[in-house]
Parts: sequence; structure tokens; C-alpha cells
Amino acid sequence: MTEPERSASPIVNMDTVSKTYRTRDRTVQALDRLSLSVQPGEVLGVLGPNGAGKTTAVNVLSTLETPDSGTASVAGFDVVKDAAAVRSAISLTGQFAAVDGELTGRENLVLFGRLRGLRRTAAGDRADQLLASLSLSDVGGSLVRTYSGGMRRRLDIAVSMMTVTEVLFLDEPTTGLDPHARSELWDVVRSLKARGVTIVLTTQYLEEADELADRIVVIDHGTVIAEGTADELKGRLGPNDLILTPEDPADLPLLSGALTTWSPTTGEETVAVPLTDGARTAAAVMQALGASGIELAAMEMGSHTLDDVFFTLTGKTAPQETAP
Repeated sequence: MTEPERSASPIVNMDTVSKTYRTRDRTVQALDRLSLSVQPGEVLGVLGPNGAGKTTAVNVLSTLETPDSGTASVAGFDVVKDAAAVRSAISLTGQFAAVDGELTGRENLVLFGRLRGLRRTAAGDRADQLLASLSLSDVGGSLVRTYSGGMRRRLDIAVSMMTVTEVLFLDEPTTGLDPHARSELWDVVRSLKARGVTIVLTTQYLEEADELADRIVVIDHGTVIAEGTADELKGRLGPNDLILTPEDPADLPLLSGALTTWSPTTGEETVAVPLTDGARTAAAVMQALGASGIELAAMEMGSHTLDDVFFTLTGKTAPQETAP
């Protein structure tokens, strides 16, 4: 994915923002001097384990929360001093659907379109377009209280897209969606990006960030612990591996012994050799294998994933997708 050109002025900016929640029993530091920026037209993926501060950051940027310290701005407006102007420049899809169950899907969309200033005909046309793009046309005339959870989620996302704003915040938008619906939403995000909309996407699905984000920020304990493109973050983990599987499992120790020069890692069925010098290392490994006479059942390139990055940076595995 091509990274957009950088501009001197980010359209979204947080500078050393802190936010603390206090209850009778404990104090939670949700954001700890968090700083991040997003350029116009960029899709920023915000990753982090549960409780990392992702949603709090979105709430501050969308004026739903007031920071304890630090500053934040969207579209040139301060989120505290110019909250009304910020709200006019953004759309937000939160983690939970906020649609009216006693209206039909289409009525919900038209209502929100009218509230955002669209004329009735324009609101209806836009509603029909979004219902079609998110595979909701068949149920657009049904009451939302009859929708499944996934259908309500798609409708909630459609509401945030009724009018084209400068910045769209999507807070874990595909949670609960099946793979087909998720793919459709990805297409909608890509179309909005093509129209120049800036998108801040928090997600638990690393594949989603890899697929959509121009740049990724990893948050843990309320602060940024890493940022860069997906390839840059994967590159932090060192060289990729050449994964070798012997034809005869009994040859596994022999295979590992033949490749000691490259400090291989021996698993239950495979030997992994780090390609520290890329193709040159691979060629030398193949030469050593030829001399050893060991037959291989398989040879493949093992590449790092965002899951590996996530675990290395946070010490936690990313949540696994479950069937909605």
C-alpha cells in the first residue's frame, strides 16, 4: 500500500495527552502522555491489547472525553476549545451499535442524513447506496430490532458514512462481522480513502491493519510503543527464515547439524534458518544441503507477521477471531 505524501500540518494530532479515570477502588491511567499524528488522506491503524487506551484516544479526539493534560486537534480545531467545530468535521463509529431498533434500517440512515444537513432526496439516495454496499438492501425496510448483531453493526457503520466528512474514526468496526461482511467494509474504507477521507482505525484484527493502514501505531498502557508501516514494524524482528522439512523425520537432527553455521532453530518437524544475508545465505544453505545428501519434503520462506510484532512489543497474543 502506498503511503500518502506527508504534509506540514497533520489533520489529527495528539500531543502528550494524558487521561486518568478514578473510582472508589482504583485509579486507571488510560492515556499516558500519548502523542500521535495523522496526515490528510491517511489511514492510520491503531493497534494494542485490551485496555491499551485505543478507545480512550478516539473518545478524546472525537470530543467525547476531555483530556486531563496535553492538547489534541482535528482539522485544525482544538478538541476542547472548539469541540463543536471538531464534531462538524468528523464521523465516528464506536464499538457498540447506536441505531434505533424501532425504525427500519433505511429510516435510521435517512434520519441521520437529515440531521447532518442532507435534503430528503439526497438522504434517501445515499441511504440506498450504503445499504447496497454493505449487503443490507434486503432488510433495509425491516425494523432494526429484528436485525442480527452483525447486521446492526453494518448499519451503524453506514450511519457514520451518510455524509462525507474530513475525518472518520472507526473504533473496532468489524468486531462481530463475518468474513464476507468484513471484506465488504474493507472495500468501503478503501473507497473513502480514495475520496481523500482521513481514517483512524482501531482494530484487534492484525490482518485488518495490514490490509488497510498506510501506517500503524501500537499502543500499550496508554502510550505509543512503536509506529511505522506494516513492513517497517515487521522488519524490526530481523531477517525472515528459510523453513526446511526433511523427507524422513529421523533426519531432523542431521539436517540441523548440517546447518550449524547459520544458527538454525529446530522445531518438532522443521529447521528454520535465518536469512541474514538474503539470497546469498539461501544459496549457501542449499549448497550445504546438497553436500549432506539429506532429502527435503518441503522448503518455504517464513515471513514475519503483525501477530509476531504484536507479541514481541506487548508480550500478548492478539485476540483470535471467533465466529459471530
